[in-house]
Amino acid sequence: MKFPFEVSFEEVQADLDVYVDAVFSCLTSEFLVMPKGKGFIEFAVFEEGYERLKRATGGFREVTPETVGAAVYDTPIALVVLRCMIGFTPPKWAYYVSRQTGISVTQNAARAIDRNIRMDPKASLPSPGTVQGRRIRALISAACDALASGVPRQASDTLHRLDKADTKAGLVSVRASANLGIPYSVLLYERLLGRPFAGHHDSISELIGNVIENVLTEAGISFRKTRRAERLAGFDQAPDFVVPNEFNPKVVIEAKLTEDDGTARDKVTRVQHLGALSLEGQPPGRPRFEVVACIAGRGFGVRREDMKKLLLATRDKVFTLRNISDLVDKTLLTDFRPISRTV
Repeated sequence: MKFPFEVSFEEVQADLDVYVDAVFSCLTSEFLVMPKGKGFIEFAVFEEGYERLKRATGGFREVTPETVGAAVYDTPIALVVLRCMIGFTPPKWAYYVSRQTGISVTQNAARAIDRNIRMDPKASLPSPGTVQGRRIRALISAACDALASGVPRQASDTLHRLDKADTKAGLVSVRASANLGIPYSVLLYERLLGRPFAGHHDSISELIGNVIENVLTEAGISFRKTRRAERLAGFDQAPDFVVPNEFNPKVVIEAKLTEDDGTARDKVTRVQHLGALSLEGQPPGRPRFEVVACIAGRGFGVRREDMKKLLLATRDKVFTLRNISDLVDKTLLTDFRPISRTV
């Protein structure tokens, strides 16, 4: 069975269902077995941060920006432990800091701090006097306040984010959890609310983007990889990769790994929009830039009609992790590979 990028676009249009089956055949699910990926924290490393934080705060009796800050600067992974204690993602922590302290910590800054620690837990943190150092201090200060405060009175039809077994009554709950443990039923209930492995699954959702970056780099191709929520001139929503750059786009790449069909549908819609944008003001069949989709995960294998839309929007340029090695040779990316000369 040939993949859509191995035949002409006319052949794909004439027999869409056959090529939908071809793409579906190599979509793998990461539902049961997930790659660890870069930045995965082993339990021993995480526990080191937890124990350092526990010692620095006297068994969570003196949880202050000073005691917690000392632990974090000595053992940076303690900052990730602190985040897990309050139960926030980096972006939500950043938002909470801005609301509680008035200090601006952007979502991207919080993500970068968290990711840098996970990528290299032993690396020294930026000094307190730097911009990132002040942001770290603000994150710590807000977390200490949250842990000390516990859950304020709430309406019966609402659920506070700190209404967890280990934070419900403030530091009293923290100490009880650290000293006595948490009943299994409570652990299971909190899994129901928060999903086990959710944080790790979210972090590896960008795995396919890392693979594409490696492929382009190894081929010597110039590219622009965009950041979250970044704006690029000429695009109302920036694609994940632009080759050679946003000032002269010739190939744009959208990448996604997802097990959720709703998320997959959102990505298909984005690719369709890019496909329409590439044809604006252009002669029929001659897009201004080539649109490429690199996908992975069960989510893209749920709706056949969505896959048909993806094939049409990219003019057959749909790749998966199984055949991403063909990405350069089977797209206009090959025009940007440096010419090798033998002497």
